[in-house]
Amino acid sequence: MNSELNMGVPGMKVLVTGYAGQLGWDTVRQLEARGIECRGVDMQDFDLTDGQAVKDYVQSYRPTAIVHCAAYTGVDKAESQPEICAAVNGMGTVNIVRAALSVGAKLVFISTDYVFPGTGDQPFRVDDPYGPLNVYGMSKVQGEDAVRSLMTRYFILRTSWVYGKNGRNFVRTMLHLGKEKKEIRVVNDQIGSPTYSRDLARVICDVLPTEKYGIYHVRNEGFLSWYDFAKMIMEKAGLPCRVIPVPSSEYSTPAKRPLNSRLDGSKLTEAGFAPMPSVENALDRYLDEIKDENW
Repeated sequence: MNSELNMGVPGMKVLVTGYAGQLGWDTVRQLEARGIECRGVDMQDFDLTDGQAVKDYVQSYRPTAIVHCAAYTGVDKAESQPEICAAVNGMGTVNIVRAALSVGAKLVFISTDYVFPGTGDQPFRVDDPYGPLNVYGMSKVQGEDAVRSLMTRYFILRTSWVYGKNGRNFVRTMLHLGKEKKEIRVVNDQIGSPTYSRDLARVICDVLPTEKYGIYHVRNEGFLSWYDFAKMIMEKAGLPCRVIPVPSSEYSTPAKRPLNSRLDGSKLTEAGFAPMPSVENALDRYLDEIKDENW
């Protein structure tokens, strides 16, 4: 996982948590491709809820930056495990922040559209007030609060509907169902932006060497419903499965989902960073990346 060359940014050394997940895996790949020394870590390396273990590991590696991708992401399960979710996403982030401060490292914290209430039909801006609808969203607010209150050298990147090569996700589920079923029902009243983890990882690598600290919304360009996205997947994969639009009320889930997951991504380009590709372009590249898999 470590790069022998450091052609990209001399002196930079990055620790990436959540390496076993989609975003952590892609982030390490892109850091290595840029010649930046890095190390990916996951649950077997240390327990996020153990502050001393986190600090000991970080102080032994002494990174100049930490990309904190690790999180409790079981949105529905969190409703019955609020203490565990808060411990990982809230207190776990506090532990990462304290460890980062102990070695003078800057931090990238990955957050979510779920920190917002999901009302209206306008994209949420970076400074809009919190209003999470579920336990998972509240735990990410706790994580953001920890970063914002304790650090100055941080990037909070909020994203939505992430999918990538290294893990289960909506696209893979649709491909699997599309092969097995003649028709499926998908909600059409939740609107947002599917985000390819490879594109999100590129932005992480772009912001890391800079001092343009703050909160950014990072998602592929374009807004659509899960139904629209499912249709796009079937069409591009050449699957004859019919997609039927249904309201969220047809599906009863433990955690309430926001109907409006639109994020205003304008701050990213205003800060001088390259824009994110479109939702369709990202899906094309992802399908090409996994074309040799059996779904």
